[in-house]
Amino acid sequence: MTEEELFTRIQTVFAEEFELEPDQLTPEATLFEELGLDSLDAVDMVVALEKEFGVKVKDEESLRSVRTLDDLLRLILTIRDQMNSRDQENPA
Repeated sequence: MTEEELFTRIQTVFAEEFELEPDQLTPEATLFEELGLDSLDAVDMVVALEKEFGVKVKDEESLRSVRTLDDLLRLILTIRDQMNSRDQENPA
């Protein structure tokens, strides 16, 4: 899946989960200031993204550094890459 496809899926999750307009969901959009998320929304966001992408967000420090949708995309890419590396090291 390309970065563009991943970002489109992130936009879809945000539009559905938080009832946001698609034109608000740009890579530079800040989660808390521009999109209006609060701390409870952040928990819902993690759950929705884990479900959508089949990943586990374990690194709370990395999650705290997420400020924009692009930051979120980068985090998901990092998690995906780590999962792929582990899968290649430990084939079933």
